[in-house]
Amino acid sequence: MRNLQAIFKYIKNYPGLVAAYFSFNILSVVFSVVSLGMLAPFLMLIFKLDGDVFEMVSGKGLNPVNHIKLYVSKMVEEPGGAEKALLFICVIIFIAIILKNTFAYLSLYYLNPIRNRILNDMRTNMYNKILRLPIGFFSDQRKGDVMSRFSNDINDLEVSTISVLESLFREPITILLYFSYLVMLSPQLTLFLVLFLPVAGFILGRVGRSLKKKNQRVLQQFSNMFSTIEETLGGIRVIKAFNAERKVKQRFDEQSETIYRLKNKANRRRDLASPLSEAMGVTAVLCILFYGGRLILNNDAGIGLSAEDFITYIAFFSQLIQPLKGLSTASFNIQKGAASIERIEKLIQTKEEITDAPNAKVLESFEHSIEFRNVSFAYDDKVILKDINLVIPKGKTVALVGSSGAGKSTLADLVPRFIEATSGEVLIDGVSVKDYTIQSVRSKMGIVTQEAILFNDTIAQNIALGVDLASREAVEQAATIANAHTFILQKEHGYDTSVGERGSKLSGGERQRITIARAVMKNPPILILDEATSSLDTESERLVQEAIHQLMSHRTSLVIAHRLSTVRYADEIIVLQKGVITERGTHDQLIAQGGLYKKLIDMQEVQ
Repeated sequence: MRNLQAIFKYIKNYPGLVAAYFSFNILSVVFSVVSLGMLAPFLMLIFKLDGDVFEMVSGKGLNPVNHIKLYVSKMVEEPGGAEKALLFICVIIFIAIILKNTFAYLSLYYLNPIRNRILNDMRTNMYNKILRLPIGFFSDQRKGDVMSRFSNDINDLEVSTISVLESLFREPITILLYFSYLVMLSPQLTLFLVLFLPVAGFILGRVGRSLKKKNQRVLQQFSNMFSTIEETLGGIRVIKAFNAERKVKQRFDEQSETIYRLKNKANRRRDLASPLSEAMGVTAVLCILFYGGRLILNNDAGIGLSAEDFITYIAFFSQLIQPLKGLSTASFNIQKGAASIERIEKLIQTKEEITDAPNAKVLESFEHSIEFRNVSFAYDDKVILKDINLVIPKGKTVALVGSSGAGKSTLADLVPRFIEATSGEVLIDGVSVKDYTIQSVRSKMGIVTQEAILFNDTIAQNIALGVDLASREAVEQAATIANAHTFILQKEHGYDTSVGERGSKLSGGERQRITIARAVMKNPPILILDEATSSLDTESERLVQEAIHQLMSHRTSLVIAHRLSTVRYADEIIVLQKGVITERGTHDQLIAQGGLYKKLIDMQEVQ
């Protein structure tokens, strides 16, 4: 039951649906009991046991069944009473069956929204969590594992746990009411039954507990497979170029075969639930038949049970087998789904390391400067940045240069709080960025990265990504500034052209100009350009560079570039080496110093 706490957390959000479900469920079981309860009066009528019914019944107390038997016996004494009594019994059974099934349908009518709401809420919570988690989380997690939780874990949870909610809620009610009726018929036989059931429960429990571990291994293998598929789709060009199809196929086949074996073992163990529970139920019936029949044959008055009541007792107990079987199967499936619940909850409960401070204020406007004050950053005990001190005045352009791994992108990521400094502070207008709301800080920034990230939507929607209710005129104006308007109009559907997955229908230069148009559309006072032209050909770079110059006009810019020709006109150039600022100044000043910057320039000129 501990594993179901996560499910109940969602169920309690819908008290009205739950109340309706339980109410109709109870009514359905009550009328099921009524229909079966008419068996004893029917047998009494058929076997013509009406002679001394009043004395026999009154001696045992007038419970509901005995009331009906007494009523039937009096009816039989009237002329033509036997047929009337038979009709009475049939009408009661018919009405009870109709009501039972009506209420059973109504209970399912209200259960389905509960089941679907749980799954929908889980998906929504996982997606919302992904949007809130810091970028560093996705550096540690494989995309395939995250995707597996959305697809395989949710599907497994739906099949193994959500689908058995009916059994989980309905069967205990059925068992309780049927069991109460059995106690009313014969406490002695029911005591015998109570002593037997824990043995069956122990045997079933021993088999079920191993399912959770087996399914954990299955889900982990599914995560590995999803990662392989994601890597294959992303790197299909490289795979084909290096004739690596056989190698990646072998890796996939091994993972698939492992899943095949593990699922076989888990499913075989799960499938034991039904035959085991049925065998236990039949065993219990046989024991009761022998024990109770023996007492009746020996005329044991202590049993307090007539022949027709004993047959009714057996009929009721036989009806208990199915809900007991359903409950044991549900228990097995819940154990199987426990691993999925844990993986989903682990993602949802992941700590959000970068959040708004309790009294965070809104950054209304950018007025003066961005400052890095004694900033250091380390990751897993590896120092990336150390004692960085830097001021970027409003309206100025500062460029970051250095070899790969020097810490340039890390330094830039500190400004929009994609990551947090290990020590020191990043300030905007003299106030730590931690004292502003994250949303207000990022609303003042436009970011263009080396990889042009586009979404599978139209060109217009990609340009207007960060703006609500953007007009077509504003979108076209932004595209014009980004040197993108002309090529967009040449597309088949113009601004309504779909860019494909990750912008696959556009060239590299076109994708990059769309991302620049997106930044222009946002009209931010602060720009972060992370190697925005390094992966482009000469012609595309020229067009993109022109767009960037127009974008940077009258804005505060932090520029990262490998191609140093793009930063020579920066107001200040910062040279980073192993996370430390080694040189700083204008292009001409750094050339005159003859240090690392000049060496980098000379190397690129030679190339």
